[in-house]
Amino acid sequence: MFTGIIEAIGTVTNLKKIQDEWRLLINCGDLDLGDVNIGDSIAVNGCCLTVVELDANGFSADVSNESMRCTALGEARTDSRVNLEKAMLATSRFGGHIVSGHVDGVGTLVSTEPDGQSIKLVFAAPDNLCKYIAAKGSICIDGTSLTINDVDGTRFSINIIPHTQTATIIGDYQVDQKVNLEVDLVARYLERLMQGEDAAKPAVLDREFLKAHGFD
Repeated sequence: MFTGIIEAIGTVTNLKKIQDEWRLLINCGDLDLGDVNIGDSIAVNGCCLTVVELDANGFSADVSNESMRCTALGEARTDSRVNLEKAMLATSRFGGHIVSGHVDGVGTLVSTEPDGQSIKLVFAAPDNLCKYIAAKGSICIDGTSLTINDVDGTRFSINIIPHTQTATIIGDYQVDQKVNLEVDLVARYLERLMQGEDAAKPAVLDREFLKAHGFD
């Protein structure tokens, strides 16, 4: 479990294939690794990864092909900067929102413009995630807990204050940047809860199902 409050910016030192999957090596920069052990979880750009090797400067994590398909980690290159957050402790201050580190989809930066000292960013989200994205709600972008300004179809905007611009990699973003999105965990569970007993039934593709989902 994470909070979406980035602790440090790390750097990809290597991304290599080992036995048909991937090994990611991260230099952790200013992240304190004194309390990190093999098997612990660290969120890299919002992706919960397990530490499999550890040294004074950083760690290595295995990344499955599924994670490479479902996240923007495949965009990483040597020297790419990444957001880092260690798994929270029960005694940690909860400064962001509940973040699982399980990426729901990949979004795209559509536009950027100054807004006072902040920067307004507009992102396009995958169609299947739009129902979870609400104005003034929370969203996790590359592991950073952020508040949504407004929503227009598949697009939503956020404002990035100067501190966040320097404390995360968001200040590096360029138009067309691919980012990891994790929607609010509460919204996902609420959707499932509202299905009631129907949640246990397999989906049946029939005329009633199609009509209920907008196909006449």
